[in-house]
Amino acid sequence: MSGLDPNEASFQAIAHEIDANTEMNTGKDKDGFVFDEKRAVSPASDPTEAYGEHPDAPTEEEKRTLRRVPGPINIGAFLVAYVELAERFSYYGCTVVFTNFIQRDLPPGSTTGATTGPDQQAGALGMGQQASTGLTTFNQFWVYCVPLFGAYIADTYLGRYTTICWAIVVALIGHVLLVAAAAPSVIANSNVAIGVFALAIIIMGAGTGMFKSNVSPLIAEQVASHPTYVKTLKDGTRVIVDPAQTTARMYNWFYMAINVGALAGQLGMSYAARNHGYWLAYLLPTLVFATTPLVMWLGRNRYVRVKPAGSVLGKAMRILSMGFKNAGWSPRSWYRAGFWESALPSRIPVAERPSWMVWDDTFVWEVRRGFKACQVFGFFPLYWLTYNQINNNLTSQAAVMNTHGLPNDVLSNLDPFALLILIPLMDLFIYPALRRAGINFSPVKKIFAGFMCGSLAMMCAAVVQHEIYKRSVCGHNAATCEEEPFIESLNVWIQTPSYILIALSEIFASIVSLEYAYTKAPKSMRSMVMSVGLFTTAISAAIGEAFLPLSADPLLVANYGVMAGLAFVGGIAFYATFWKLDQEERSLNEIAAGEHNAEVAAHQRAEDSA
Repeated sequence: MSGLDPNEASFQAIAHEIDANTEMNTGKDKDGFVFDEKRAVSPASDPTEAYGEHPDAPTEEEKRTLRRVPGPINIGAFLVAYVELAERFSYYGCTVVFTNFIQRDLPPGSTTGATTGPDQQAGALGMGQQASTGLTTFNQFWVYCVPLFGAYIADTYLGRYTTICWAIVVALIGHVLLVAAAAPSVIANSNVAIGVFALAIIIMGAGTGMFKSNVSPLIAEQVASHPTYVKTLKDGTRVIVDPAQTTARMYNWFYMAINVGALAGQLGMSYAARNHGYWLAYLLPTLVFATTPLVMWLGRNRYVRVKPAGSVLGKAMRILSMGFKNAGWSPRSWYRAGFWESALPSRIPVAERPSWMVWDDTFVWEVRRGFKACQVFGFFPLYWLTYNQINNNLTSQAAVMNTHGLPNDVLSNLDPFALLILIPLMDLFIYPALRRAGINFSPVKKIFAGFMCGSLAMMCAAVVQHEIYKRSVCGHNAATCEEEPFIESLNVWIQTPSYILIALSEIFASIVSLEYAYTKAPKSMRSMVMSVGLFTTAISAAIGEAFLPLSADPLLVANYGVMAGLAFVGGIAFYATFWKLDQEERSLNEIAAGEHNAEVAAHQRAEDSA
């Protein structure tokens, strides 16, 4: 099962053999693309690219020596990006004010949660910091549990497009309930308000989770259907147009769309809650999100829509169980050659094959690739622990410093604002410069760098918290200090290093994890592998619940210190475990698409030829 077994030495040769067999028998090229596959044509796309043909397939020598560049991105990707932007506007626009809504009391004389004085912060239910951290952490857990269900529905029954449409409907119902929870007449009774609020985040989270597991694969499918080919640039330089590089660039800009939505939502709703009340802070995101069904409908004929191929999870589990049966249950045996070969149909005589073995050899190697992608996610809960601090504890930390009239929850916008600057900088200048210099800043190295940046961010937060305790007249009880509600000598902008470092860690870890999940996952398992990646956030949220006792005075310095240590150790362990994956990066990207239902595939090919 491990990605680091002795079979690696022969893996590339096996991959090339599979490529040749698949091209001959399935009508697909070695990159897994069907020769006559159609996709929506972008005005920027060459017709030969749009139909998946090979203008100039690279030789093995060219693959080793030529620089790789991204290909074109078509209009369908931009439509999906808008839907994601609007969804992130609505989600982050609402969640950014959750902490104050739950934690802080209604300002004196307010019925909506809006402030009535210059030095106040918005609030509503007055349940305290631990309650707000607990509920926001539960929301994080729930939102990232549901993607497993959403991926199964998409891969098995509805397809990604239809699943996203239903997810939008469910999430809109949750948004409407959220607005109801913030109505002045409901806020007046905090017990009723918290009940409606809890129901709202459960329903909204269900829709959001179904949406998240499918939107990333859907947008990647809009750009990943061109093959690998050689192109001559205007200056005469020959380069390889690589679909993996196209996917990487697309995810960078996709992540930028996410953060445009998040930044606009968080900035606008922080001020809406402060100046007008929570009913408006929840209503505006609902109205923006209500535009997404129209965009999905308008683009219905432009999207590349992959039909559901049936559940592959059961077949993948059978392949895995065959490996365990052959290798035994000792973890050491999982590293030995032959673990996956036992599930290859070609190794079993036709008369002896069980009736449920309906896959081909290539599908076995695809499943292996899927499990390798999932293994990489194993350390991500430790990374998300650091990121999740911006959703609760760092927001509470800002409230006890001098905000100069700003809402304390507006400071979290430093993260998406930094991303809007750093993503184009990395995509247009830093990454191309590294490629031209021959430096392989691989996904494994990027993710390691992301862990380290997350650790540094928490170190900065710990230093700030120590200074808060040092200067507060209430010492280590600064958050509940009535004599000094905020420390005038501490400018809230000293949180900036933490947010910038977290943003940088997202570029290296979060963006690359999306890219890695898509490019390494089998075509038939992409939603499921993506959902496993998202599920690590849910695991992190569950772990975060164990640290709730640290999420209050006088233990907040220890809280940030523990988070920094976990991210640092997680990064070291990640790199020590997966550094060898760099050696087979391109081999994994070039595995052909296999068939997990041979009879259906044969029938489809017969219809196509007719």
